[in-house]
Amino acid sequence: MSGAGRLAGLRGEPVTSAQPQHGPVLSFRQRLTWIAHLFKAVVRQYLRPMASVLRPLLPEDGVAVDVGAHAGHYSKVLARLVPRGRVYAFEPGAYAHSLLRLVVAVLRLSNVTIVPAGLSDRPGAEVLHVPIKRRGTVGFGLSHLGADTSGRAMVKEEIRLTTLDLFVEEAGLARLDFIKIDIEGWEAHFLRGAMKTVERFRPVMQFEIQDEMLARAGSTHAEIFDVLAPLGYCVFRLTSQHGPGIEPVDGFVHSADYIFVPAEKAALVPLS
Repeated sequence: MSGAGRLAGLRGEPVTSAQPQHGPVLSFRQRLTWIAHLFKAVVRQYLRPMASVLRPLLPEDGVAVDVGAHAGHYSKVLARLVPRGRVYAFEPGAYAHSLLRLVVAVLRLSNVTIVPAGLSDRPGAEVLHVPIKRRGTVGFGLSHLGADTSGRAMVKEEIRLTTLDLFVEEAGLARLDFIKIDIEGWEAHFLRGAMKTVERFRPVMQFEIQDEMLARAGSTHAEIFDVLAPLGYCVFRLTSQHGPGIEPVDGFVHSADYIFVPAEKAALVPLS
């Protein structure tokens, strides 16, 4: 059965306003799963240990960007680290956005601004592939741009894209301290649209780097490492997010989460 047949609606339409007017249309089973996803996103704190890694690198009045915010697990951590600052949470997918919006409201994260768009190397529109699991539930955490060759049932949702450089200019940001990027292989595309901002503000950046996902988007990890090294970034690898350890590395080791830190801030990294 096709993804469209197994998912009752999940209508993806171009985002034209500051906030989508309607969430995804779901089947009964999907609604139950959505409630479970919401509960976990509000209650669970499994990324809280990341605060010990980020606290020395992110001032309380800092500005952070969460690219691929999903249901808000990382945005929650960032919001508490910058109580006098601001978090911009980018999430273009209708299902994830509907969760994120409620998580921010329920937890009263007043310093989180949700941006219903994706970040890429150019503004425009793109198709987001949303996997449907065997039981018919939405695998929203694996939603991705680029060609899909998995053979899984998918729902295709058209989303709006912009670049970080354009957003920073339009929002008038005067600083940017930290960026987390987890967009299922689209990370190199994001970086190409963020170079002016990176060179201007030199933020600390955390990338999820998975070779298989990058290849699906027509990219490689070299497009990230080879671009940031000449800018004076030191590379660290997270050994875990749940009881995080962090170690310096000379470059790509294997698929993992990497934190790129400007050389002038490298001494602040709390090594495990």
